Amino acid sequence: MPELRLRLVHGEEFLDRPVTRLYGTELPDPARYLSGGELVLSGLLWHRSAADCETFVASLAHAGVAALAASDPEARELPAALVEACRRHGVPLLEVPIDLSFATITERVVLELAAERVGDAGAQLGRHRRLLTVVADGGGLGELVAAGAAELDAPVRVLSTTGHVVAGPELADAGVFVREFLLADRLPRVVRRTTLLPVSERGGSRVATWIVVVEGDRAHDEVAAELASLVGVERTRVVQERRIENRAAGPLLREVLAGSGDLGPRLAAVGWDAAEFRVVVASCTDGRVEQAAALLEEVLAPIAPHALVSVHGDEVYAIAPSGPGWAEAVRQALRTVEPGLGSVRVLVGISSAVGAAGLRGAAEEASHARRLGERRPGRTCVVAGEEIALHQLLLAGVPEELRGSLRRRVLGPVLDYDAEHGSDLVGTLRVFLDCSGSWTTASARLHVHVNTLRYRVGRVEELLGVDLSDFTSRVDLYLALHAG
Repeated sequence: MPELRLRLVHGEEFLDRPVTRLYGTELPDPARYLSGGELVLSGLLWHRSAADCETFVASLAHAGVAALAASDPEARELPAALVEACRRHGVPLLEVPIDLSFATITERVVLELAAERVGDAGAQLGRHRRLLTVVADGGGLGELVAAGAAELDAPVRVLSTTGHVVAGPELADAGVFVREFLLADRLPRVVRRTTLLPVSERGGSRVATWIVVVEGDRAHDEVAAELASLVGVERTRVVQERRIENRAAGPLLREVLAGSGDLGPRLAAVGWDAAEFRVVVASCTDGRVEQAAALLEEVLAPIAPHALVSVHGDEVYAIAPSGPGWAEAVRQALRTVEPGLGSVRVLVGISSAVGAAGLRGAAEEASHARRLGERRPGRTCVVAGEEIALHQLLLAGVPEELRGSLRRRVLGPVLDYDAEHGSDLVGTLRVFLDCSGSWTTASARLHVHVNTLRYRVGRVEELLGVDLSDFTSRVDLYLALHAG
């Protein structure tokens, strides 16, 4: 296909390999989604090091793909480590010109494959061609979904695993379909006379991806499968656009965390003129920050479509102009994706809305809120700055070892007394302080006589050498109680 201008980098002896289908991926190890014979398209978004190239190419070789066609929009040539890995594993490597879109390759190859596969080339190939034309002409996801609905004569939607309808009409009970998709042993899957088709992925972990939802049983419909493949091309475009936009995130985040005085020029360069901003911090308990970043991007897409996302250490930060209802929207999106998380916990902290000058404090607040979520139950936990007391934020920023040490230093004698006598003076003290030192309220909550309460509190004062009528002493004890 000389019109595609693909340059053979390696593998001339393998050019007679048959191509069974086209598969676009940016996964670092896509082996589980390959069945052999694929022409794999990749923009190398997974590439960070030479080791990444070895992992990626080894998975292609293990699956028996026909060839890899790749391009790197940020470099003049393909990584040397990628070329060497392809030589070592016997994977033909084609370089895609920077100005050639994957959609054009998809159109040309899929048409060729369709002509071979489809017996009734007339009507069937025409339907394929019309869908491909939408992509080739740059019609975008909305036009592609509309064209797919027309060809299939059924409503079509593209759904994110966070429950957000990316394209197509609104969908009732979107969470039900997401759950079925995430837990399905095999895809496509028909649920409630509706077919769920994967975009790129065909199994395994599907936490941060899209789903093509078509009414009716279309599990074996080639046009539906082709539509899902083309939606995958559009998704790759979205991912690449996000990557380009997020180039500004790293420098901006470094200035925010460093406490740079004037962030106005940096924010103006991003194109933001908002008065208030929020910072979001997320992490996964399994330490996979790249998965956490991809999930956070999907979660924020309908809430803050222009959010900048960047990885910093083992946390993922996002900065965006502020909007209403952030915490509940993020919480609902993560609840929807929960079935696909398994034993992994996702923790998110959201700052209060601040001006540009307050972004560093907002980043610290969001990070503290995220750490506070570690002590709360659930596979997903979202903590917003407005929802928690100041002392909780302050304690969340203190290392766990130091919190334990402070608790022991302040409450040690009472803790020892309770351990030796089987009493609960610590519990009595907690209730007394929670009731703001009210004898009547505290005794009622503890279901004891007020004189009994006075005796217990007096015993605490004696053991600790403090006066609980003193406000400073109450504050110290209150913080020590909540440090554990």
